[in-house]
Amino acid sequence: MARHEKTDTSAAAETTSTAVEAPALKTQSGDTAPQHGFFVRLYTGTGAFEVVGRRKLWFTVSGLIVAVCVASMIFRGFTFGIDFEGGTRVSMPAVTATGPVSVERVEEVFSDTLGTAPDSVVVVGSGDSATVQIRSEHLTNDQIEELRTALFDEFQPRAPDGQPSRQAISDSAVSETWGGEITKKALIALVVFLVIATAYITVRYERYMAAAAMAALGFDLVVTAGVYSIVGFEVTPATVIGLLTILGFSLYDTVIVFDKVEENTHGFEHTTRRTFAEHANLAVNQTFMRSINTSLISVLPIAALMVVAVWLLGVGTLMDLALVQLVGVVVGTYSSIFFATPLLVSLRERTEVVRNHTKRVLRRREGAAAKADAADDEDADDTAESTAVASTGPAGPAAVAAPAPDKPAPGARPVRPERSRTGRPSGKRDTRRR
Repeated sequence: MARHEKTDTSAAAETTSTAVEAPALKTQSGDTAPQHGFFVRLYTGTGAFEVVGRRKLWFTVSGLIVAVCVASMIFRGFTFGIDFEGGTRVSMPAVTATGPVSVERVEEVFSDTLGTAPDSVVVVGSGDSATVQIRSEHLTNDQIEELRTALFDEFQPRAPDGQPSRQAISDSAVSETWGGEITKKALIALVVFLVIATAYITVRYERYMAAAAMAALGFDLVVTAGVYSIVGFEVTPATVIGLLTILGFSLYDTVIVFDKVEENTHGFEHTTRRTFAEHANLAVNQTFMRSINTSLISVLPIAALMVVAVWLLGVGTLMDLALVQLVGVVVGTYSSIFFATPLLVSLRERTEVVRNHTKRVLRRREGAAAKADAADDEDADDTAESTAVASTGPAGPAAVAAPAPDKPAPGARPVRPERSRTGRPSGKRDTRRR
């Protein structure tokens, strides 16, 4: 009865998470074999890391991340660039005849000249190529000329020939409709991309993989946008373009994992060695290193782009493009491993085929566990019986240590025993018994 209750309890535990970690191997002496290190298990991909079996944890973490990002987008909003809100941008060299330009001093000159504070004053780039960019609401031609005169009198910016010149101060007016047009076209491109990607994955794999992949793409979009809202990064047309580019990377990384899942689960219903969840967990472990290497290779050119944009050229557009790609690569790697595959397993476990297969696997394991328990009990009984006979038999303890009979000398004629072990004569069979 106690053994039956133990079996039911273990079956219930396995039903909760069918992707379980394999037990530690034992040596012939009974000692547990030494476990490999973290990086060895990561490189070999033997299924030692439990991902799918702990999908409730990852769903909780992912849900909290999405909740924080959505709350930030609702209550904090975004910092839109001048291309979306419109306005006037004035630029001049950051190193002038009077020395390096101070951002605080530029703000003071702007406020004293026009009577209002600028929206933002930033220094872009470094060294002699650095520039000061002043952004404000729409200014009239008279206000722009007045501001250029005040900035030239205060800082004496130099032209490319090295002489102070008013031509070193440039201005540009941006309409908010331009940013709106870019956003509209980006949304159209996003919808087209999602439709084509969904159709391809559905035809190439199955509808459950397509649903999980599209959910991972939505997760990447929301989290990347949420990071921009939380940190306060400026949203520019380059940000929108970069956001579309990371979708390709996220989908690529997800397809890598799904391709291995399809390979491992091909014909899974005909075997009872692993459940569908355990096959998927093994696929995630086998693609860990590939996903990490792909992410690192993708991050290297992005980091180089950021270095060129910030320290060498001082181009803010490249900085915005690289920043959104960097965030997207990290988020895309996380979603393909800890969100897309666990979601796929949850969707597939709702099907009758996977449910019946999981029950078969669990029943086989219960039978194997019961046989193992019975064998252990039988070995224990045999050991106890032999111990009791050795200690309380007719010959006493000395019977255990009794020496074996002497062996015949080499070449001696064998002697036939008079009686067999059963007590019968060893000669001719007694014919009187029928």
